[in-house]
Amino acid sequence: MADGVGERHLAVCRRFGQSVCAADGKWDRRSPCDAWDARGVLEHVIGFHDVLLLRPLGLKPERPRDDPQMRWELTYGQLEEAFAPARRLFERVVDIPELPGNPSTRLDARAMMPNLTRDVLVHTWDLARAVGADDRLDPRWCELFYAALPDDARALSVSGMFDAPVALGQPTDVQSKLLARLGRNPDWRS
Repeated sequence: MADGVGERHLAVCRRFGQSVCAADGKWDRRSPCDAWDARGVLEHVIGFHDVLLLRPLGLKPERPRDDPQMRWELTYGQLEEAFAPARRLFERVVDIPELPGNPSTRLDARAMMPNLTRDVLVHTWDLARAVGADDRLDPRWCELFYAALPDDARALSVSGMFDAPVALGQPTDVQSKLLARLGRNPDWRS
């Protein structure tokens, strides 16, 4: 699966699934993302998988509206299909449909995956914090994604997709550094 890129994404998605399970009955709790409650975090993660991978590959599942857990399980099942060796995802360019404010485009699947995986990892923390679940992330994943961030700490916030970096005292763990660079306050509590 392209040097572990697909395996890592599925592993991070399984960790996200743990937060989804912990959210049962707590979907209306506010999250570290000001615009979303816990359910909003889940729907965002489902939505970017739909737009960037599942729909272009013809794998978007039919999901029940009122069962968040099942919505994630069906999404994860289709992600496993997307990463199956026979699909040769990492040898493809994915056609991304036009979205509000963005024209249609084509993205190299292999180049796109690290950002998708990083986003799922950070949203795992968002969801876990929202519902009071275990929010510890694998330090190896945090180190990998932290090391890949742009040198300019504000580069991601300029895109409008991330809040400005949060200042941290020294020393701090790599999970906190990653979260802070992506506009999260690691001390946030619901």
